[in-house]
Amino acid sequence: MQGITVGDVMAKHPRAIRAGTSLPEVVDTLLAHHLPGLPVVNESNHVVGFVSEQDCLGHLLGDTYYDQGAPAVEDVMTREAMCVEPDHLLVDLAERMLKLRPKTFPVVQEGQLVGMISRSLVVQAFRKDRDAMDRKK
Repeated sequence: MQGITVGDVMAKHPRAIRAGTSLPEVVDTLLAHHLPGLPVVNESNHVVGFVSEQDCLGHLLGDTYYDQGAPAVEDVMTREAMCVEPDHLLVDLAERMLKLRPKTFPVVQEGQLVGMISRSLVVQAFRKDRDAMDRKK
């Protein structure tokens, strides 16, 4: 497990939301693909934020009481996306995941989105590694 990196496990060709996308489109994308959140990218595919179900829920709840119109993703996203690089050790990311709230992290190289890593992918990698070690015994 020591040498496994995020790049070894990450989902390649991840979904992302483009800056300027309306909140209803964001919600539809999250629901259609059963995703807890997505990175927000600009036209150069650089990560500029992260939008989660929780971010959307907060606005949708407020919109239930006040007709605020349909905001863009930039109005609800977290601007400081917690990203990780492909060469980051998976063990270190797992420890980080234990301390932080996000379930998914955009994987970036030189600021550009190259993948996504989720808790479930990390758990699967740990399980696969453990199974391989058990077979060697």
